[in-house]
Amino acid sequence: MDPHHDPFDGDEEAAIRYAIALSLQDHNAHVSPSTHQKPIIELDSDENEDDDLEHGPKCPPTPKKSIQSAPGDIGKTELPTSRPMPLSLPLPSPEATSHGAQPSGFATLGLDRKKMEEERLARAAKRKAPHDDEITEPRPQRTKTNVQPDSASVTRTAHASTNAKAPLLPYPKGTVKKTWATGYPRQDDIKIEEILQKEQLELAVLSSFQWDDEWLLSKIDIKKTKLVCIAFASSEAQKEEMRANVPKDRIRFCFPSMMPAGSMHSKLQLLKFPNYLRVVIPTGNLVPYDWGETGVMENMVFLIDLPMATNPENQLTMFGQELCYFLKSSGLDESLVNSLSKYDFSETKQYRFVHTIGKSHVGEEWQRTGYCGLGRAVNSLGLATTSNVELDFVVASLGAVNTDLISAIYNAAQGDNGMKEYEKRTTSSGKKKTAQKTGLSYYSDNFRIYFPSDETVSRSRGGKNSKWWDSPTFPRDLIHDCKSVRPGLLMHTKILFARHTSHNKSQISWAYLGSANLSESAWGRLVKDRASGQPKLNCRNWECGVLIPIEGETVKPGWGAFDKKIPVPMVVPGEAYGKSNSKRPWFFLEA
Repeated sequence: MDPHHDPFDGDEEAAIRYAIALSLQDHNAHVSPSTHQKPIIELDSDENEDDDLEHGPKCPPTPKKSIQSAPGDIGKTELPTSRPMPLSLPLPSPEATSHGAQPSGFATLGLDRKKMEEERLARAAKRKAPHDDEITEPRPQRTKTNVQPDSASVTRTAHASTNAKAPLLPYPKGTVKKTWATGYPRQDDIKIEEILQKEQLELAVLSSFQWDDEWLLSKIDIKKTKLVCIAFASSEAQKEEMRANVPKDRIRFCFPSMMPAGSMHSKLQLLKFPNYLRVVIPTGNLVPYDWGETGVMENMVFLIDLPMATNPENQLTMFGQELCYFLKSSGLDESLVNSLSKYDFSETKQYRFVHTIGKSHVGEEWQRTGYCGLGRAVNSLGLATTSNVELDFVVASLGAVNTDLISAIYNAAQGDNGMKEYEKRTTSSGKKKTAQKTGLSYYSDNFRIYFPSDETVSRSRGGKNSKWWDSPTFPRDLIHDCKSVRPGLLMHTKILFARHTSHNKSQISWAYLGSANLSESAWGRLVKDRASGQPKLNCRNWECGVLIPIEGETVKPGWGAFDKKIPVPMVVPGEAYGKSNSKRPWFFLEA
């Protein structure tokens, strides 16, 4: 076999998922990439429906036909990407392991649509009973957990308790937490159950790259909660198959349009509770190992709770505007997206929703997304600077990273909209080479990429093909070993830290947390449009994240700036290994 052959065709996220799968399997067992593809979801909306987050999707009666099944293990596989490629292997949890093929879709997961319809009719009859007006619905109680909100959230919650009409919001100011991992002591982490709060959850809009349907439905009470899944399907036939395999009055699907060779990689959760909306931006997918249940993987998550708006002139913040823009671009039902305006986004004014929308962007659109959108977000928060910025990017995969991309991300971190790198790149070849040579030397002192070495994941049998690493344009000097501060855990976190070494309080540190790795697929590439001669941003993936500034009177320089707001997940400074041959990244094709 050609050692440089890449069956993943450059898709670094698919590669690392396969690598993680191998690391969790019995090394004596025969393993091969799964070829089964898994279904996904769309939100259908009749013309007379008024689906929104306040009431949840109004769905037509349950179809009378029986649920259809198709071969394929859907319980522990991932959704298909937009081109044929090896998929993630089944990743068993300690409690359950997949054995043999199972019907696809949600058909075997205990969703008896006839029984659910009977229960719905019984509930409706009960509401019409004579004594119905004597029954009052109890005030939903907040799920008790061992996780404490941050100090700002506690202060806000205490203030809200003085107002009888104000809901108790666990995270009104927003917070960042690590995911819980079994076998590790609990310390300011969070479980998926504590996020979803299944007893109170009324509607969930979920986006993920990988899905474990059976596991997900163990975390959500589908009899109480309506579910909308934003995901990828490879064909119209597959979309119809997925719709046929779920109870339409409980589960809907939304299929964003895809670029060739692109991925539906965003991770987002909009969770409607009786009195508030929870916006969740995790780095992990909807699979058990990404949420710590196998004790080998950790992620991070941002979440904020938004109350119902009381001001009739309520307006969305820039965070809310970009969230709606992203959702509408995804193809989510417009009335559902518009219903976000019923919530008070005022506490999100300090944050920015950063996204990548998988298509070509022209006109003014290219400035809103990808690395151009990152620079716009930095600038809009007053964080733009001409001074040096120290960047530390934790990634879950490495692909064809080159100096152009490094330069574009670095410039965006200073508040540039993408034009600085674009103009350098589109000059004559001589000037381009000079700029690249100077740039690589400069960035090696200011830009660090954290990715595990082969030694760090010695118990794993995965990684990435070395053809990128051996390329002369790969910025090897920027790579540092990535070790979790919780020894033994592998990291699937994607987080970019931007900080300053001076004590100047006007230079505010910040972090990006989300789904995007360091790749052109994730952040896009600004090119010249042949038709107009104007800039055009080509983005392959769908990604989303949040930009979190670190402000306050007690802000510290360097890493100390993040002490109270964002847990730093990796050991710093990470050991640099790109300058020698003694350490190399984790290459799954050469394991």
